[in-house]
Amino acid sequence: MDDILLMLPGPTTVDPRVLQAMAKDVVNHRGDEFGEIYTETTKLMSKTFQTKNDSYIITGSGTAAMEAAIANTIPRGEKVLNAVGGKFGERLADITKVHGMESKVLDVEWGTAVTADKIEEALEADEDIKAVTVIHNETSTGVAQPIEEIGKVMKNYDALFIVDTVSSLCGDAVDVDKYGIDVCFTGSQKCIAAPPGLSAITLSDDAWAAAEKIDAPTYYLNMLKYRDNGNKTPAQTPYTPSVSLIYAMKKALEIVQEEGLDARVARHHNAAAATRAAVKALGLELFPDEDVSSATVTAVKMPEGITDSQLRGTMLDKYGVQLAGGQDHLKGNIIRIGHMGVISYKELAITFTALGLTLKGLGCDVDPGAGVAALANFY
Repeated sequence: MDDILLMLPGPTTVDPRVLQAMAKDVVNHRGDEFGEIYTETTKLMSKTFQTKNDSYIITGSGTAAMEAAIANTIPRGEKVLNAVGGKFGERLADITKVHGMESKVLDVEWGTAVTADKIEEALEADEDIKAVTVIHNETSTGVAQPIEEIGKVMKNYDALFIVDTVSSLCGDAVDVDKYGIDVCFTGSQKCIAAPPGLSAITLSDDAWAAAEKIDAPTYYLNMLKYRDNGNKTPAQTPYTPSVSLIYAMKKALEIVQEEGLDARVARHHNAAAATRAAVKALGLELFPDEDVSSATVTAVKMPEGITDSQLRGTMLDKYGVQLAGGQDHLKGNIIRIGHMGVISYKELAITFTALGLTLKGLGCDVDPGAGVAALANFY
């Protein structure tokens, strides 16, 4: 397994320094030493979110933060506009319904992006909408949503703006304060490039005001408890955290700052452009239009006459490169190439060498080196 190159939309390859950080002795999670580490980690998290608001680390995957975002800020029975154009948009809508809110789904075709105009139309049509949820980077389709433009619309309405940046933070532009995001959350194992198992969340003053007015129907994910415990001396989490994973998150965020957030985002955008060029050079077709394509994962239509098991199976078994398949009705119809985290030219070159050889071996009329050659224009 050590020889497998993960080119997935998470989990991603982890820097050796991050892995080494987890080797540090476990300390008392109620003591001064951990309190200092936790405080430094949450401050780094706020810096990464680009917000003046405090951030909190949850021991749980991105779905835990999804649920915390919904359960803590919207009363039962109220309306939530869920923008849905993929599997994770559906998940937020499901969480909305589980917690007793009325989900008003704004459906967009998978492979396309929701527009700020559509959000505005929905808000104009129903003044009772209390929150709008958007998946910034829909990994199931390889589509990036225009959260900055949506944020400009949201500033004209009282509804909370809730944004999932699980697979975009550190890989695409996310500026919580500038974009007017009220609740923003992310996961550890994507562009941050830490191990799976943690999520992070930050709330605006308006979101906290909403949270203080309701009795959140969640115990473990109660954000008022996270805030109260985070304000203690030493800072704590309300329940036992994954101490070692927080060591890893801290180191991963330090590496982000070391690279520079803007530089890291630019690197991801360059890798995405290079990936799209390489895909087209091999005669393959992108799933979404390029103008809405993700900066962190590229979705590609399956070549005609080739099955998912043939393509991805050969990539993995013969060349040691692991790609992701499609989800839901896209299963067997697309492949997804993750280019997030510590990805560089080397990983992309290995991937497209393997992909070119795989296509050639499966009988496609293709120059197997065309993909790698296309990368050269970007590196």
